[in-house]
Amino acid sequence: MSRQKSHQAKGPSQRQLRVGELIRHKLAEMLARGEIHDDVLASHVTTISEVRMSPDLKLATAYVMPLGGKDIAPVLEALNRHSRYIRGEVAHAVNLRSAPEVRFREDETFEEVQRIDRLLHSDKVRLDLDKD
Repeated sequence: MSRQKSHQAKGPSQRQLRVGELIRHKLAEMLARGEIHDDVLASHVTTISEVRMSPDLKLATAYVMPLGGKDIAPVLEALNRHSRYIRGEVAHAVNLRSAPEVRFREDETFEEVQRIDRLLHSDKVRLDLDKD
């Protein structure tokens, strides 16, 4: 196996990570400043927890969660409705050959953390721990 292929199998490149983080900062700034004029977005405090870039840097997937985890569907719809405007603003902020398409998805990591926490605090796990 070539060196490059084994590197790609391990995860995103440093460039993908760096560009994703630049885009995450720009999206968070746009939301915090109210630069995306939409009533749904204005009424929700929204977190952009991560932006994952495709290997060719043409697609950015932004993982989003409104405060409290409520009303995710309307927030995603609003963000996707304004994706052309957002793409243009991202293009100005990130110096790439072509502006990436930005897609918005629900960040399910918070839900997964809560599920694991519930498991760790369940009676069954507590019984296993007490046996030691």
